[in-house]
Amino acid sequence: MEIHIHDIRDFGIGNYRQVDDYPYGGGGGMVLKPEPLAAWLDKLLAERTYDEIIYLTPDGKTLNQKMANGLSLKSNLILICGHYKGIDQRIRDKYVTLDISIGDYVLSGGEQAAVVLTDSIVRILPGAIGDEMSALSDSFQDNLLAPPVYTKPEVWEGLKVPDVLLSGNHKTIDAWRLDQALEITRKKRPDLLGNE
Repeated sequence: MEIHIHDIRDFGIGNYRQVDDYPYGGGGGMVLKPEPLAAWLDKLLAERTYDEIIYLTPDGKTLNQKMANGLSLKSNLILICGHYKGIDQRIRDKYVTLDISIGDYVLSGGEQAAVVLTDSIVRILPGAIGDEMSALSDSFQDNLLAPPVYTKPEVWEGLKVPDVLLSGNHKTIDAWRLDQALEITRKKRPDLLGNE
């Protein structure tokens, strides 16, 4: 995994390297101008092919594990971090192939969203975490929340690890974990189960 961070001010206009301006039609806030973004994108696109040009925005498709899994199979991605009121729509129309939101809230800029998206992708790449099987059993990989986990000591402050986890019977343990995942998902996120 390689990550390259670009400052669009390097492509800004004039002596002050302007990258934003007031929105047409009035209203508060500033909008990132199309010229610096286009110059930056054209430079990158001349250097290599990109699988997706992603704009991080509240009106995008909500990031989920299935989307992260799919993006982890891609070779080259561009992430555009909006700021202020966002980017000029014409950049979205001409360049952006995928709009992604990390949730139903607004941040000051897309940088934090880019970090979330990047981590969700990178952690499932082969070799990124010590135990690759661990990522495959995370919440949402199978549309379920993960079951509870325990570690040593066996008894802590009078609370004991469930006997099934100490049994050594992996078939029984797997069945228990699935039951627990289903129960937790039904309680906390029934929307993940759809129509049971």
